[in-house]
Amino acid sequence: MHPRRIAHQHRTATVVAAAVAPLVVAAALSLFRGSITTATAVLVLVALVVVAGATGIRAAGLVAALSAAAWFDFFLTAPYGSFAITKSNDLEAAALLMVIGGVVTETALWGQRQEAARSREQGYLDGVLTTAETIAQPGRSRDEVTTAVAQRIAEVLRLDTCTFAVGDSLDPVAPTLRPDGSVARGEHPVNVERDGLPVDSSVVLPVRAGGQVRGHFLLTAASQVVRPTLEARRVAVLLADEVAGSLTDPERL
Repeated sequence: MHPRRIAHQHRTATVVAAAVAPLVVAAALSLFRGSITTATAVLVLVALVVVAGATGIRAAGLVAALSAAAWFDFFLTAPYGSFAITKSNDLEAAALLMVIGGVVTETALWGQRQEAARSREQGYLDGVLTTAETIAQPGRSRDEVTTAVAQRIAEVLRLDTCTFAVGDSLDPVAPTLRPDGSVARGEHPVNVERDGLPVDSSVVLPVRAGGQVRGHFLLTAASQVVRPTLEARRVAVLLADEVAGSLTDPERL
């Protein structure tokens, strides 16, 4: 298992370790104050801060930075055994430890977000391809096709339910998922990123074939507020488009 994943599974222990490790190391370094330079001590403590920050747990990185700065001051700067700092160089070193902790932690968090985004993109692609293969299988009825797509849309958007209905009778005031991934009630856009999908009614996702609405999916997220990304909503539209062929194919009726 990846070390970062282990750290997140044991979040509290990771934060505690991030706080205690600089104390132990600084105390050990204090035994060799006469033979090591301040720069060496700072580098050793910086390494601990970097390790804590690399976990991607913001609290661990910041706690490690504060702990390293505090115990560097206590054990390795004169007057020893005190949190007072009398030299500007020592003050700069303590400040550097805190700055490094913040920078490394935020960088690690940014990397995690990028990795998560790539994983989502790959998951979306795999889902679309799998659904396309399912639809392409001979002998699949329309109900089987729409059910498979509805399940995939529900997974992508994290919905409570997603169902399909044939026909073009749509409520003009119902919230609608548009082809570009936006959501609107009539002419009024819905800010999904801020407010999430509506919970007071189902969102309509029309399915068009031959320039006409042949059916629609009803997207329901009533038990909790979900905020699917624009990318996820576009994937849902793409999945719905895959159903269009089955609605005009007489062999699938």
